[in-house]
This record gives sequence, structure tokens and C-alpha cells, in this order.
Amino acid sequence: MNKLHDAIDRFCALHRGFGIPNLMRYIVTGNVLVFALHLLTGADGMLLSLLSLTPRMIVQGLQLWRLVTFVFIPFSTDVLSLVLSLYLYYYIGNVLEDRWGTGKFTIYYLSGILFSIIGAFAAYALGSPVSVWGLHYVNMSLFLAYAVLYSDAYLYLFFLIPIKIKWLAWLDVAYFAYGVLLSIGQRDWGNAVMPVVALLNFAIFFYPYISRSAQTARYRNSRQAVDFKRAVREQRRAKGYNHKCEICGRTDADHPDLQFRYCSQCEGYHCYCQDHIYDHPHHH
Repeated sequence: MNKLHDAIDRFCALHRGFGIPNLMRYIVTGNVLVFALHLLTGADGMLLSLLSLTPRMIVQGLQLWRLVTFVFIPFSTDVLSLVLSLYLYYYIGNVLEDRWGTGKFTIYYLSGILFSIIGAFAAYALGSPVSVWGLHYVNMSLFLAYAVLYSDAYLYLFFLIPIKIKWLAWLDVAYFAYGVLLSIGQRDWGNAVMPVVALLNFAIFFYPYISRSAQTARYRNSRQAVDFKRAVREQRRAKGYNHKCEICGRTDADHPDLQFRYCSQCEGYHCYCQDHIYDHPHHH
């Protein structure tokens, strides 16, 4: 996955004009238009059924428009739920586009659509009467992406109650798992595969990030890191400071604005201030 992720980054770097600016604006607008047409046509579900991704109808009836129109089927036909969900995904999509750039965000969303189509046809090939109504799990994967990149951010439930994004992300993962297990239990392979392909798309883009975070966490809990932190605490208790430059003798207690670093080329733990970190004899 690292190679695929790197290939995506290289492609975006070489083709800076690639992508659909404000992609989520078109997705949200399409959802609103389909919802309005759904209400105008009697809200009996016939229109949404006609727009859904139904492999059987595509293969047998050549209804190729379904490969595109299912993207715009709204998550809910309840007005309040629809407004809140579209606002959330519009906001998150724009944040991700600003963070990644238009090209990478476009690839992320379009690959989510592509994986959904492939997953639907795979389930159909296995004999499941699958019919996909919207990009519910793909949009939920946007929330997971946002939570990984901004884990310390807060979401205000009912615009009043602050909840940390990373805790909501775990609920999101639990919902994915519940959807998969429930569908497997019911032998509904079509609905089982949709959350899986959405998570696969997420994994392609975030495996390197999560892998680096895991390595950092392992280092923080390693014997070397634990011993280093213990040495720093003991030094502070004994001498009243955290860091002391071995060259000039200044400490963080006497000079709180001074930056201190530990040299990676010296054996053991040797601290230097910002004026001597690059100008000192190394201990070997």
C-alpha cells in the first residue's frame, strides 16, 4: 500500500491541474436535487430505485446511467438528518481538499466510487441481489480521514456538547464492523462488501500515516524511551531543571525561552542548547 500511496502523491505532484475543484459542492447539490425530485414524484421510492447501482439492471438492461446516478442518492429522506449529514460531509470534504489538494482529494473520492462499483459487481457475481443506494460508507470514510488528520479536533453534538473527533471515529469504525457482521449473518453479501471496499479505499490513503504513528507509539513505549524519560525526571528532581547545556551550563529553569536538544550522534544522553547543538565535540 505504501507504493500505491506514493504513486498517487507523485501523480498529483506531476499533474497539479488534475482534479475537480469543490467536488463536494457538486455531490451535495446532486443529493439535494435528487431529494427534491424524490419528493415531487410522490416519495414512493421509484425514482431512487431507478437511480440505484443495480448490477443486474446494468448487465441485462444496459442501464448504464446507474453507474453515475447512484452517487447522488441521499443518505436519508428525513429533512433534518439529510441537512446535518450533507453539511458535515461538505465541511469535511472541503477541509480534506485544502489539506491534500484538489487532485488527491478527487482521487480519494473517485476511487471510493470505483471501489463501490467493483464491490457491487463482485457481490452480484457471487449471486447476491445487490442494489447500492448512495455513497453512505464512502462519505463515512471521509469522517475517518478527517479524524486521523485532526484527532484532537472537537465536534459539537447538537451544536452544544463538545466531543473529541477521535472518540467519534471509534464509533464510526464500530458502525462499519456492525454493518459487515450483520450483513454476513444475514448472508447479504452486497451490503457486507460496501463497508469493506470503503475501508479498503481509506487504507490505501492512510496506511503509511497509521504505520508511522504506530512506529512512533512503539518507540515511546520502548526501553530506550522509558529510560530516557526516567533519567530526565530524576535529573529534574535532583537538580531542579529538565535540561542543561553541557557546553555553557545554561538550564531551562534559568532560561525558559532557550531551546534544548539531545545530540543523536553522541553516545548516551548529552544535552545542548540551541547555540551548541551543532557546535560541540561528540561523545563516543
